[in-house]
Amino acid sequence: MKKTYLSLTIIGTLLPNIFVLLESMRSGNILLYRYPIDTFQSMFSNYISSAFIMDLLFIVALFLFWSFSEARKYKMKNLGWIWLYTFALGIAGGLPLFLYVRDEYLSKSNGE
Repeated sequence: MKKTYLSLTIIGTLLPNIFVLLESMRSGNILLYRYPIDTFQSMFSNYISSAFIMDLLFIVALFLFWSFSEARKYKMKNLGWIWLYTFALGIAGGLPLFLYVRDEYLSKSNGE
């Protein structure tokens, strides 16, 4: 599963960030963080985008709680780097990255 998680991390990082890169080049809003007010207004510009962003924000919050619990349970270190990755590049890459790292910890703890 480790190779699958690593592949999903790469794919989950690249796919959404193609659009981030295109928007960054078009508007100068680098990684959508340079002009946070513009980013926020665009995310909630209509009901459809608002529905998607609320769903996404809920999933990110759920991921933060769950990953914290899992990290504590398996005594994982450096969870902050995965959260930083998630906030910078997205949950589509952050979640499989966490699963990859968790799988590494489980393998080490099982003596594999």
